[in-house]
Amino acid sequence: MEPNAELTAAILKEHERFVITTHVNPDGDALGSELALAIFLEKLGKKPAILNHSPTPDNYTWLDRGHRIAAFMPERDRDAILGCDAILVVDANQPERLRSMEPLVLQSTAPKIVIDHHLDPHPFAQHYLIDDDATSTGEIIYRLLALIDPALIDREIAEALYTAIMTDTGSFRYPRTDPEIHEIAARLLAYGLTPIEIYSNVYDGWSEGRMRLLGQVLHSLRTEHGGKLAYIVCTQDMFKETGTTPAETDNFTSYPMSIRGVQVGILFNELANGVKISFRSKGSIPINLLAKEFGGNGHTNAAGARILDARLPDVVRAVVEKCRPYVNSHNPTTKQP
Repeated sequence: MEPNAELTAAILKEHERFVITTHVNPDGDALGSELALAIFLEKLGKKPAILNHSPTPDNYTWLDRGHRIAAFMPERDRDAILGCDAILVVDANQPERLRSMEPLVLQSTAPKIVIDHHLDPHPFAQHYLIDDDATSTGEIIYRLLALIDPALIDREIAEALYTAIMTDTGSFRYPRTDPEIHEIAARLLAYGLTPIEIYSNVYDGWSEGRMRLLGQVLHSLRTEHGGKLAYIVCTQDMFKETGTTPAETDNFTSYPMSIRGVQVGILFNELANGVKISFRSKGSIPINLLAKEFGGNGHTNAAGARILDARLPDVVRAVVEKCRPYVNSHNPTTKQP
């Protein structure tokens, strides 16, 4: 990672106008990483603009106190993307995950820098700062900013980075959580952050509709393969009845994973034009390989896929069947290196 970090640092110092973006339906890691980068660049005297395909989920709007994040509008933002000095893509390494922004990002002649911790990047950018051993993109951003000038990291940046790391480590309980990431978290907390306040802002501010949706989703719970697989389903009718969106299913995968004996947990979200699948696994089960069978990707224990123009029952049936060898061939108690 170090040579790429040095190169990325040089690019940030050299250029002035930046566009920062991330994947569709951004999570805490994506948003925290974007904001930390943008605030740091402002302190360097640069001009960053954060543009995202998706609006910021309600439980993360508190993080953007400076209202730096804007929902992408082609007519308004075309010149910004085509005229910037560099484009920073964080927490995503596949251009299609930028959705409506993809055409202009690919059309832009500005150098594109990917900063991410996911596997198998697509070759669309000029520079890649990728560490697939990192807990989060926020961890990579922290190391990058500390390399450039640690004195510029302030409370607002620390809050964004802590949020990024906390959410992508599952509140410091996922397999890659190690002493080093706790040390980074401790350094960020030293800026005066209150962990319970950040946790509460993210996880205790959901709508009544989400709670009603959760009730319906838990009723859909099914187990297969001798109780080693558990899955839940969100339908379009559920979203309409509860006044919610797929963004409000964040962290729903924790419920099937909490059942004794379950090795793989899956959330199926029915979309207007297909199905989004969130995969989770325990121990050494490479759930990212199952995701790849359906055109997705991710980490060993957390991955996702999106299948367009497909019926929910057909997708559920196919995924459940394809999951069989994963739960039968791996030891869930084996820890990742």
